[in-house]
Amino acid sequence: MNRGNVACGETMDTSAVADQKGTETTLLDVRAYRLARVREQLRKNNCPAILLYDPVNIRYATDTSNMQIWTGRNPSRYVMVFADGRVIAWEFHSCEHVWDGLNLDLDLRSAVSWTFFNAGTEAERRVDVWGAEIVDVLSQRAPNELRLAVDRLDPLGAAYLTQHGLNLVDGQAMMEMARAVKSSGELVLMGESLRACEKGIERMHRELRPGMTEQDLWANLHYENIRHGGEWIETRLLASGDRTNPWMHECSSRVLQHGELLAFDTDMVGPNGYCSDISRTWTVGHTQPSDEQRKLYERAYSQVHFNMDLLRPGMAFREFSERAWKIPERYLKNRYSCVAHGIGMVDEYPNIAHQVDWEGGGYDGRFEVGMTLCVESYIGAEGGNQGVKLEQQVVLTESGCVPLTSCGFETDWL
Repeated sequence: MNRGNVACGETMDTSAVADQKGTETTLLDVRAYRLARVREQLRKNNCPAILLYDPVNIRYATDTSNMQIWTGRNPSRYVMVFADGRVIAWEFHSCEHVWDGLNLDLDLRSAVSWTFFNAGTEAERRVDVWGAEIVDVLSQRAPNELRLAVDRLDPLGAAYLTQHGLNLVDGQAMMEMARAVKSSGELVLMGESLRACEKGIERMHRELRPGMTEQDLWANLHYENIRHGGEWIETRLLASGDRTNPWMHECSSRVLQHGELLAFDTDMVGPNGYCSDISRTWTVGHTQPSDEQRKLYERAYSQVHFNMDLLRPGMAFREFSERAWKIPERYLKNRYSCVAHGIGMVDEYPNIAHQVDWEGGGYDGRFEVGMTLCVESYIGAEGGNQGVKLEQQVVLTESGCVPLTSCGFETDWL
């Protein structure tokens, strides 16, 4: 694989930190840092506690994981974190062991599930049991406090809590802000995820040949993720030939053809629950690109690296959007959905809209040191039959952004 040069500097090396501290020590530091970030947001928003159902938020606050995809669809475990650091956890049936070994001020209980799948026609009765316990816990631990942050809550639960005097506030916003700035330990854990992802990309590159299907190729990324302790992949974004334009076709049984473009976006949740979000584009058979393929690639590469060079801590999101690489008119309609976005355990705050989309989809803020971001590009002409998808994962430092992956670009196409 051609690894090329990266315009905004050397790849950040986290391996030395990992060797020095050891993964377990790193995890202890990261757990303390993340819980402190949640507590900081609660104090900043004058809120005594936050009720978490989103499995990614629960993982961030407590470093526990239990069937994350399933519990994301079936809310059956939940956690309340208090501003003083105390944690009450309601765990799924007979799964108390997922909390073993954690140094938390913890009150562990059994979850009450009131979704229709779990409760059927008993849902309203069970939500009364659930809600009475939530109200009781809050009144005991934070007397006279009526504010409770929640990240997500189905209608029956929200109705119960508000009818019993609680003022529900947006906990997802607090969690996104908490997760936005990464510690040095988090960068180590993210690096472990990225190394697993790179193994998958290298395997895909090695196995790529005409005659296999898109799904055959995509399976190689899953294989390396799982064997290196990874968890799941959020999307199936791999496309070939005319399915590369427009972007957002998920992989299929289509057979790969010699010389056509092949593009993918990993969206891979790897070891320790951190996401590796890398996009690359190749030719099937690793042939030399046609003039049109080369032109598309050069523009996508230019967009990513121009915007990486532009990024600086302290810059406003709107200023970045306004000064970002200008997409030529013929590619504008098929532009990617954002210029860049945050990355951590999954896609995270912020999401930076293109200037042309700012009025309807933009919001302002400022980049900070320690933010990890993905800089995006998709270049494909409106009505065209091929396109190029590139994306680079970076961390913001005092002097600008530094790539977190050594996965290279096809610089010999430029």
